[in-house]
Order: sequence, then structure tokens, then C-alpha cells
Amino acid sequence: MKRTYIADTIKNINKEVKILGRAATIRDHGKVTFIDVTDNSGLVQVVTRVGIEISPQDIVEVIGKVIKRAANLVNKDIKTGAIEIEIKSLKILSKSLTSPIPIEGDGRDIDEDLRLKYRYLDLRRPRLKNNLKLRHQMLMFMRQFLTSRGFIEIETPILTKATPEGARDFVVPSRLQPGKFYALPQSPQQYKQLLMVADYEKYFQIARCFRDEDPRADRAYGEFTQLDMEMSYVTQEDILTIIEQLFKEITEKVFKKKVYKYPFPRISHSEAIRKYGADKFDLRIKKSPDVLAFAFVIDFPLFEKTEEQAISPSHHPFTAPKEEDLKLLDKNPMKVRSYQHDLVCNGLEVGGGSIRISDHKIQRKIFRILGYKEKEIEEKFGHLLNAFRYGVPPHGGIAPGIERLLMVATGEENTREVMAYPVTGSGQTAVMDAPSVIEDNILREFKLKKL
Repeated sequence: MKRTYIADTIKNINKEVKILGRAATIRDHGKVTFIDVTDNSGLVQVVTRVGIEISPQDIVEVIGKVIKRAANLVNKDIKTGAIEIEIKSLKILSKSLTSPIPIEGDGRDIDEDLRLKYRYLDLRRPRLKNNLKLRHQMLMFMRQFLTSRGFIEIETPILTKATPEGARDFVVPSRLQPGKFYALPQSPQQYKQLLMVADYEKYFQIARCFRDEDPRADRAYGEFTQLDMEMSYVTQEDILTIIEQLFKEITEKVFKKKVYKYPFPRISHSEAIRKYGADKFDLRIKKSPDVLAFAFVIDFPLFEKTEEQAISPSHHPFTAPKEEDLKLLDKNPMKVRSYQHDLVCNGLEVGGGSIRISDHKIQRKIFRILGYKEKEIEEKFGHLLNAFRYGVPPHGGIAPGIERLLMVATGEENTREVMAYPVTGSGQTAVMDAPSVIEDNILREFKLKKL
């Protein structure tokens, strides 16, 4: 007999079906036993009046007749609540040990490290399943939306070069070139700019990014995902317009929520600081979880001062200064405004981007202002500056964070709740317990040794 998915059992009343899935819960009432069986499509109640040996979380094959429930027994909380399956035969395909963590409920009261140790069990709970399904739906929508507007998805390298982009790099030793190291990309920033030089005018990528920086509720440690976008021959307003169109449609069609205001307000950095005391703010008067209040922050300072009073880029060193402020680069660089733009939603930054520098002379000047010597500039950025000598169109982009946006949309308090296998707050990977000690013979292959 061919398998019937649980969601389709409702179409087979008075027919015999075979379902395969997990025994989520078991309720033994003596003469009758009720079992909730789940698969990827849903949940259905099966019933037997014959004693059977079964435990919660066992994998089962059930053959039985689909019958209509009495009106007073209908469960309106599930799609199959009007029917149940009378068991003709039940086969246990795989036994389950007793779960070390409760799988019922939302799991919020369980120690997070324990949940992540048994993440393959934790992921069975409906809350996390719904979060990951929503993530999938959002990514599919993004791909379809951008593809229909002439964008193409291009994957950029994961093994790349260490360059200063604001956070510490994860480094990977090279076996073929002992003493040298790759870095995992903090973002595809330079590669996507090089794609503009190569005349790929509309690029996007669902990009994995890696940063060795301390975790926060809105920032997972180690790795995260962003919708990476870059476009040639665009103004800042062109970028903001396509993003607000995309996010309005995602909010309404995927999240089934409302946008607070459309078009999204454009607020200068100085106005945001004056009005809200920060460049991340919540426009909602009533904090309804069903409303997403997006806004763009623009006109950022190009530079900021570090604690040591050194000049540092407010965004990254590739952000273009405003044309009317170019004369200030030599006289008063801290007064220069930029074409940086951030997207905020309900008090969180959910994306950032800019118009890029497309003049290699201005780019070199920015590096000098940031304190790089000529040798450093060539070593770290020579590939980009050289590419710009072959003609580079004006270009810009943005990179909304997938986890942050989902965190806001789902009402979760941590980005780890919208990731399948996040890293713990202490930097330990879920389930597999990396980082781990590397054996000496492997270190020798890389010409490395322990200190």
C-alpha cells in the first residue's frame, strides 16, 4: 500500500490508508488508546482498542480506516481534527529512548545548552518547526522576487583573504602553502563589488557570513545568514525602493502581518539621534506584535572615533562619501557624511548597506585617512584597487540579516531560535561540540604545533 501523508487523510474518509510518522503523544485510557502521529505535513489521532507496546517518539507505520469523528469530538485546533484513524495494524519501525528534554511545550524554560546538545530533539517542537518553515518561505520569496526583477544569484568563495571589515576573522591554515591562512568571509563585500566590475549589474546571494565577535540576543556567535545584494548604475533611493517593496510583500504575504507605514520613512542619522537618542528605534506607538515598523536611517557620518581616538569607518571602508562633503576629507574628515543606509524594524537594525566608492583614487585616500600605509593598502586591498582601474560602474547594495528579521517577525528573543543548529553563547556548536582538539598528525600536515 502506498503511503498517505497525514494532511491528505482528511480526503480519505471511510477508506483504508497507510501513514508513516512519529508517535508524538500517547494517551492510554485502559480499553482504548489514542496516539497522535505526526509527519512533515501534520498531525492525526489514531485509536486502538487492542493493547500495544509503544513509547512516545517511536517511529511507526499505521494502517487503518479513516473515520469521521462525532461533532462533539471534533478538534478544531488541527486540520485533521474532524477525523481519526482506527488502527488495523501498527508496526514500530524504530524505537526511541526516553527523551532527556521535554518535547511538548515551547521549551523556553529548558536550559539552552541542554536544548542545543539535543538539538535534533529540540527541533521536533512545533514552535521551532514553524520558525524554520517560515524561514524557508521567506528565502523562497526573496529568490522569486529578485529573480523576477532581473537579479541573478551568484555564490562567492567561503575560503578567502583576511581583510579588515570590522570584526575578527575565523582563519583556516593552508596545507599546500604552509604558514599561510585563509579567512572565512565576514561578508561577500569585496567579491560582490568585483562582480559589478565584471558587469553583473544585479547580484544577490543568500550568504553565509562568519565573524568572531561576542554574541548578543540579536547577533549569533560565529555565523549568520544575510540577503546580500549589489546593483550597478543605481542611486541610494533606488536601493531603498526595491528593499521596501520586497519587505512590504514579505511582511504581508509571508509573515501575514501589517507594515506600520509605507513607503518606509527616511530619517537622517542626526535626526534619529536627536529624536530617539539612537540610530535604532521603534516607530510604533502601540507595540503590537502583528505590526512591523520599518524605517531607513541615512546620512550617517563617514567616520567615527574609537576609544583610542583613532579614526574608524562608521560602516566599512568602501562606503562612498557625499559629493558635497568631498572637500572635507582633507580638512575635517569627521564632518563628512556618507551614503550609508540602515534598515531598522521595531527597534532593531535588520540590514545595512551603502553606495560604494567607485573611484580608486578616493578609495585610496579613505584608506590613508584610516591610517593604512601604502604597503598595507596594496597587501590588503590591491586586488580591488587594481580592478577599479579597468572601469567600474557606480554601484551600491544592502545586506539584510535573515535571522534578525525572522526574530522580529516571530517575536523570538534570540536569533538562535530561528536557526537550525546555532552556536551556543560560549562558542560551542550545537550537537557536535566544536571547537575540538586537533590531533598532532593533522597539525604536522599544516606545519603547525601546539604552544
